[in-house]
Amino acid sequence: MRAEIFTIFPEVVSTWAGASLIGKAWRSGAIDIVVHDLRSGANDPRRSVDDSPFGGGAGMVLAPEPVFAAVEAARPVRPLYLLSPGGLRFDQAMAHELAAGPGFSLLCGRYEGVDERVAEHLVDGELSIGDFVLAGGEAAAAVVVEAVARLVPGVMGNVASTDEESFSEGLLEYPQYTRPAEFRGWAVPEVLLSGHHSRVAEWRKASALARTLQRRPDLIAARGGISPEEEALLAQWGFDALISPSYGPDRSHRP
Repeated sequence: MRAEIFTIFPEVVSTWAGASLIGKAWRSGAIDIVVHDLRSGANDPRRSVDDSPFGGGAGMVLAPEPVFAAVEAARPVRPLYLLSPGGLRFDQAMAHELAAGPGFSLLCGRYEGVDERVAEHLVDGELSIGDFVLAGGEAAAAVVVEAVARLVPGVMGNVASTDEESFSEGLLEYPQYTRPAEFRGWAVPEVLLSGHHSRVAEWRKASALARTLQRRPDLIAARGGISPEEEALLAQWGFDALISPSYGPDRSHRP
């Protein structure tokens, strides 16, 4: 899988991409990351990429000429997404979709935004990582690349790691524990020490359901509530107090 990133701070993106799990995968050839400097499309001595907005207002706007020039010269892998607060919400489902393809490209916004003609005529869409505003798209690009890259075969050391984590089945991940079995009087759930794999699997599913009911009821609503079998599983493991009629089958809970 290939990821190409357009930014006015290529050294920042390259430093991040070369570190940790992503850097290891990049060096091994499991993924390919290409970082492009948007200033390469500028044609003035100062390599300017921004200008003041028409109509007045605070801040500066990324100009279309250098952005179009940099992208057209690079001919990046498509789709090309502009990272923007107004874009489509990036989630785990989209991470899987991108990981299954040959690659994607990201355009990092800066300043007060990007000239609208870039959004309308150059990119294939816009992505947002949440309802908040960053100083630029570089941090958002890091989020997207890491979320996608870790799903690519050969990147994670344990392939099963991505099968049971949060959002894989529309649920948050179950709680995790490690040694020691007791710490400051807080003990690990006994079932995890039992060696009984089927009971451990049941506890994990029940705990994932319970945690999602408590913390993210919107995810339960999105999957259509919980089934009678899941209600029974929650009750079996002592989570029956969390069961509400609004979570039942064919009844969506709207918080």
